[in-house]
Amino acid sequence: MNSVSAVANNTQAGQPFYRIGYVQVLIGIFVGALLGHLWPHFAVELKPLGDGFIRLIKMTIPAVIFCTVVSGIVGMKDVKKVGRVGVRSILYFEVVSTLALLIGLAVANWVRPGEGMNVDAATLDASAVVAFAGEAKQQSVVQFLLDIIPTTLLSAFSDGNVLQVVLVALLFGFVLSAMGERARPLSMLIDSVSVAVFDIIRLVLKLAPLGACGAIAFTVGRYGLASLGPLLKLVATFYFTAAVFIALVLGVIARLAGFSILKLLAYIREEIVLVFATSSSDAALPPLMKKMEQLGCSKSLVGLVLPTGYTFNTDGTSIYMTMAALFVAQATNVELSLSQQLAILGVAMVSSKGASGVSGAAFIALVATLSVIPDIPVAGMALLLGIERFMSEARALTNMIGNAVATIVMARWERELDVATLRQRLNDGKPSHSSEDATEGN
Repeated sequence: MNSVSAVANNTQAGQPFYRIGYVQVLIGIFVGALLGHLWPHFAVELKPLGDGFIRLIKMTIPAVIFCTVVSGIVGMKDVKKVGRVGVRSILYFEVVSTLALLIGLAVANWVRPGEGMNVDAATLDASAVVAFAGEAKQQSVVQFLLDIIPTTLLSAFSDGNVLQVVLVALLFGFVLSAMGERARPLSMLIDSVSVAVFDIIRLVLKLAPLGACGAIAFTVGRYGLASLGPLLKLVATFYFTAAVFIALVLGVIARLAGFSILKLLAYIREEIVLVFATSSSDAALPPLMKKMEQLGCSKSLVGLVLPTGYTFNTDGTSIYMTMAALFVAQATNVELSLSQQLAILGVAMVSSKGASGVSGAAFIALVATLSVIPDIPVAGMALLLGIERFMSEARALTNMIGNAVATIVMARWERELDVATLRQRLNDGKPSHSSEDATEGN
């Protein structure tokens, strides 16, 4: 069912189209773009609206993940199965994200978006890159693994580190499962907290149109489309590559798993609009978890796969890293050999994970990747700062869609998927009533 049909059905049900959640967000985007174009100085001041909305969503993520994972493990009652799901998920994430890295590399060699810019790196202001370079040096595989372990049980929640919360939830889940009936009161309490948290999310999502308006107003007011200039080719190439990756790669994976990628995109249209407006895939994590459950994926599997995928299955970021690395080289007239490009690919496979959870993660990971090829001037990354906001939108969208596909695939693989429910929901083009409450703010 397409968006027009969805609007018609909701209207027929007695609900005006302007009360539908994603329509309100689209209106917010339009108003924000208009403000950014007509009153850019005022629009830039609206940035806190978008930032505040994202922070409201992020504050609920630790509680959502903890409750979902713990309840899922207790309900699964099979520790070996939890471990198997984790291993298979990581394997899937690595294969697909590596494919994304290869596609970014191939397209950058084919289109050569930086060719002809003839930028002299010595003339660039690299001061803005210095801060990112300092953080990139601190990232390593060992440090990344150590960072998964929180300082205290509570610090995992206060710091908002997704993997730390998953680790704590896994430990709680295993222990409660082993306790059996003695843990029943605590398990029931966690289930009740989960319901309350999703009620909070439903309230917060009512502010989505306001957050979208502020985020888009800032982007258009601060940068404007005219600011893309000579970098428009890179932006267009990246968006095209991300679209091709979703349609072909994820489309084929979806077909092999027995569902249509186009129907899935229609089903999660509200989350797509939300992520595009805020340039943050985190904004869609809580409602996306609920929707994956509504599709027929088991609650335990959703809680394990989706949050982990947000760290390890970053398809959009992977495409960006290899493409941006080659763009900087091409723009500064640095010819890279095949071995150098393979070195970039190898380091990107690690650095894209090592910088997860850090502010400006993709940019930091790119600095770390470029540092292995001395011929490429890191100062050249200053060229990317002006378009970072535009690139982050496509990265976040691709990351989120990739993780939605991964969740269904893993559920099908583990036989934790109600196939009949999946087909019904996707054919209808919308979740059940309870999920719509959580995602559309009705």
